[in-house]
Amino acid sequence: MVNNTRLVALDAICSVVLDKRSLSSFNYPDPDDALAKSLVFGTIRFYHQLNDIVTDLLNHSLEKEDLDIHCLMLLGAYQILYSKVAIHASIYETVDTLNFLDKTWAKGLVNAILRQIDRDKEKLLAQTHYSHPTWMVKKIKQNYPNDFEQIFEQNNTQAPMTIRVHPSYPIDDYQQNLANENIQSEALKAAPQALVLNKPVSVYDLPDFDIGSCYVQDGSAQLAAHLLAPEKSDRILDACSAPGGKTTHLCELAPNAVITALDNSSERLERVKQNAQRFNINTINIIEGNAQQQDWWDGQSFDKILLDAPCSATGVIRRHPDIKLLRKPKDIKNLAILQAQILNNLWQTLKSGGVLLYATCSVLKAENEEQIAQFLDTHQDAEEIKIDLDWGIEVSVGRQQLPSHNFDGFYYAKLQKKSVE
Repeated sequence: MVNNTRLVALDAICSVVLDKRSLSSFNYPDPDDALAKSLVFGTIRFYHQLNDIVTDLLNHSLEKEDLDIHCLMLLGAYQILYSKVAIHASIYETVDTLNFLDKTWAKGLVNAILRQIDRDKEKLLAQTHYSHPTWMVKKIKQNYPNDFEQIFEQNNTQAPMTIRVHPSYPIDDYQQNLANENIQSEALKAAPQALVLNKPVSVYDLPDFDIGSCYVQDGSAQLAAHLLAPEKSDRILDACSAPGGKTTHLCELAPNAVITALDNSSERLERVKQNAQRFNINTINIIEGNAQQQDWWDGQSFDKILLDAPCSATGVIRRHPDIKLLRKPKDIKNLAILQAQILNNLWQTLKSGGVLLYATCSVLKAENEEQIAQFLDTHQDAEEIKIDLDWGIEVSVGRQQLPSHNFDGFYYAKLQKKSVE
């Protein structure tokens, strides 16, 4: 392995572990460096387990300026325990990286710890370790006493690549087009436009991707537009809309609907514009605004609202493993408050008889069924519309999908605004 790749991977790992930055903000020198990304995601995915192992083997803590060495040992430990690279090569290349860090004094330490991990490999892998922060393990066990092991297991796997095929491409035909390019896929019953690829590929290997044949989107997220059921005469708000996957899906299903895409980030709204352009959609009313306020609203009520609320993203940890390091317990309470504020505010913009679809990519009940139950208790003009779908599990309010091979963890609740005498 070229040491540049390992150095890039180490830089990314340090940015998360030491600088508390998200992986999505890290700029890889070579965006197509699949090996570097694999090392990074693998190390971060198993960080809590790897950190416990390395910390136990260290006789003393490293100085603050040498914590990059600790991160390097996490990277080496990941390769020894989970990668297919030859053990001796992993150890040699990890130790050799210290030359580039100008910290050759640590070679003996790093070599000794990694060789000890290699000797203990079988025992270490036999031990139960969920590789999640303690508070998250406790919370998920409380919420799902019978299903927590499935959640932890899925969170520690690599998510599949799923695409949403544009309705202008019959899905059977497009699946065959993929097969002609040696890309095998599986259709999903619950998501009629979804194909789950057997192996991830570059989007530019997907037939007609550049002219809008498909969009990379998990099967759970693809259900939003179908559940909202847009019609041609509808006035629809997609709140917190960036990057535009659900917005463009609504446009596909109801090309003549009047759709507003709202988000509070001008940078993220550029993604909405780019995705709309690729699908040749020029009818979306794109607005930068705060969903907690109404200064962006023209006063005309919406027939339907999609609220994909800001959340802990605990249902998509397998796609964003850094969530396990960056999310804190206090975030859940703060997010629940924010969700309630947005929900209460947007409800005022929904017309009588209108429908609001509440969605999160979380598995935590405080953000999902408990949030909606509290909303129903405090709003006499709100009633639940039961979601009849072969997807997820029915909970006290709405439906909850736990992470599984074909679906990210996701929650939906469908609410209708009724007239109050």
